[in-house]
Amino acid sequence: MPKKIARTGLTRQEKRDLDIEIGFLEGLVERDPSYVDALQLLGDNYTRRGKFLSGLRIDQRLSVLRPRDPLVFYNLACSLCLTRRFQEAAESLEQAINLGYRDFRWLAEDPDLHELRKQPIYRRIRAKLRQMKIRVR
Repeated sequence: MPKKIARTGLTRQEKRDLDIEIGFLEGLVERDPSYVDALQLLGDNYTRRGKFLSGLRIDQRLSVLRPRDPLVFYNLACSLCLTRRFQEAAESLEQAINLGYRDFRWLAEDPDLHELRKQPIYRRIRAKLRQMKIRVR
């Protein structure tokens, strides 16, 4: 399942709930820095809260802990895109595809990757998908 979607317009209650969950998860990760499930949830929550740099740092940690996981690299591409690091985002997305990421419909629609799809570098990814006989926008 792909990651979070950067969301704006959270209610005050949603923000408070996210902040509580973030604090809890930060405590878990502080005690066990390699707790992958907690890191994944924490990264998602940071992004939902609009803390894109914090989410990026978590996704970078996960890419070290799970170097063969296509979803980790897909999520890293999302975080890199949200922080406007488009070249690195494209490289991470290509890595995700090379590792087996196959939810191409979501890739074509994911709002976290919206800005990347407008970049010239995305043409290379589109061409790679065409070589794989996959149609995307």
